[in-house]
Amino acid sequence: MDARPPGTIERLGPALRRVLAPNPSPFTFSGTQTYIVGTDTVAVIDPGPDDPAHVAALSAAVRGAAVAAILCTHNHRDHSPAARALKAATGAPILGCAPLALAEEGYATDEAFDPDHRPDRVLADGATVQGPGWTLETVATPGHTSNHLCFAWREAGALFSGDHVMGWSTSVVAPPDGDMAAYMASLEKLLARPEQLYYPTHGPAVANGHGHVRGLIAHRRARERQVLDRLDAGEGRIPAIVADLYRDVDPRLHPAAERSVLAHLIDLAGRGLVREEEEGRWTRIA
Repeated sequence: MDARPPGTIERLGPALRRVLAPNPSPFTFSGTQTYIVGTDTVAVIDPGPDDPAHVAALSAAVRGAAVAAILCTHNHRDHSPAARALKAATGAPILGCAPLALAEEGYATDEAFDPDHRPDRVLADGATVQGPGWTLETVATPGHTSNHLCFAWREAGALFSGDHVMGWSTSVVAPPDGDMAAYMASLEKLLARPEQLYYPTHGPAVANGHGHVRGLIAHRRARERQVLDRLDAGEGRIPAIVADLYRDVDPRLHPAAERSVLAHLIDLAGRGLVREEEEGRWTRIA
C-alpha cells in the first residue's frame, strides 16, 4: 500500500502532480489518484469521490491556475463525483466519458456507477483537449465499463489509463456493462499506440506499458483456459469455479471475481465455445 497520506500533493514532473483521495479499499488500492496536468493552465483527470477533504485538497492544488477541463475516464463513484464540486469551485467544464447509470448495480464491489454524472461534453475517440504545453488525446477503451476512456498526453508520451490498465491489479470486468471481448480488444488497441509510460488512477505508474499489457492479455487467456478446464471437469457453476480458481485471493474480492468469470463465459459463449444450459449452469459445446 501507499505510504502517502491522503491529500498530499505529489509532484511527478514539471507539469504533472497527483493527489491521493482518502478511499483505500480492496478495489481501489491506496485510493483514487487525481492527476493535474499543466502549470498555469491545467487539466484535472479523474477528480475522484465527492469527499470534502479530497475536494479541498484538489482546490488547493489548482489554486492560482486556470482549470481548462475536468476529465473523467468513466463514472464509477470513485472516479467522477468530485467533478461537480470542482466545477462549482473553478467554473471548468466536465469532459470525457458519457453518462451511464445501470438498473443493475447490485454486484458486490465498491464501484457502483455515479448516476449524477452529467458531462458538459462527451469526448469521442481521438478528440483532444489542449492547454499551454499539453495535449490530451482521448483513447476509447471500453471493457471495464462500456464508456471507459484513457487520455494520451502527447508531449510526454504517457497515457492516463484509468482503471483499464493498473500496475497493482487486473481490472474488474463486470457484466452487464463490463465486456470481456471489448476489454481484450482495448488492450490490443494500446499495443498499437506509442505510449509506454502509464499513469493509472489506482496504484503505481507502469514504466513498460506494452510489456505490462501483454502480461494482462496472457493472464486473461490463461484464466479463460482455466475456466474451460473447470467446465471440462464437470463444474459449471460460477461460485464453485471462483472458489477453485481464486482460492488464494482475498474472499472479499470473490464477488467481483464471479463477475469476471461471468464475463469470460459470456465472451466464450459469443465465440460458440460454451453455453448456459440452465440459469447459472454452464457447459462446454462439443
